[in-house]
Amino acid sequence: MSLIEIRGLSKSFGKNVVLDNVDLDINEGEVVAIIGPSGTGKSTLLRSLNLLEKPEAGTVTIDGKTFDLTTKVSKEKLELRKQTEMVFQQFNLFKNRTALENVMEGLTVVKKEKKEDAKKQALFELERVGMGDRLGHYPRHLSGGQQQRVAIARALALKPKLLLMDEPTSALDPELVGEVLLTIKKIAKEGFTILLVTHEMDFVKSVANRIIFLENGKVVANGSPKEIFDNPTSDRLKTFLRNINMLQSADDYSI
Repeated sequence: MSLIEIRGLSKSFGKNVVLDNVDLDINEGEVVAIIGPSGTGKSTLLRSLNLLEKPEAGTVTIDGKTFDLTTKVSKEKLELRKQTEMVFQQFNLFKNRTALENVMEGLTVVKKEKKEDAKKQALFELERVGMGDRLGHYPRHLSGGQQQRVAIARALALKPKLLLMDEPTSALDPELVGEVLLTIKKIAKEGFTILLVTHEMDFVKSVANRIIFLENGKVVANGSPKEIFDNPTSDRLKTFLRNINMLQSADDYSI
């Protein structure tokens, strides 16, 4: 049995069907990247698993426990969110708290840990992402890449079964993207289970175990990086990859 089993996930905004009966399995320690055109439901899929969006239908089973994604029960929502931590595009750090305090916050408030224990765990996670020398810095004194690494440390500190990453580099200047991608690569090697939405195709090729191509709310292709990039079977996937390569080529030759 897979660590994560998503079944029948459906979500609409008015008449616009964004997720259409999505099924997806994720194994423990696997990095699964979701790619596809803009507006095709990639971020909504992640947000639905963390109940930041409320689907019309669907369940997720995590390590043998099944959650109804349409639940209205606060206790069940909290339990699910403890299992599925999100790393956002815009970092979402508390502006009036230091890097250390930002990571400690979830441990003391959500997990009710003692302050001493929370501080020890927060220090460990910040060291893990290379932010051990910025403990007392507030977000305004950190670069975008540093803020995102603090956000990753905050998510890791809560020890989720599934780490959700929604375009974690899209809000960064190009020169800062690399430091965040290296951090994600590091934690992937350490065995964290990750579901990632990104447009960084070279990174996907080097880090993901499996790639999901999502279009019009449906899983159109599901395979290894080699299968997806070297032998795409879907015409729509072929077109998507061709367009991505054209954009990459244009960037390479831009002045």
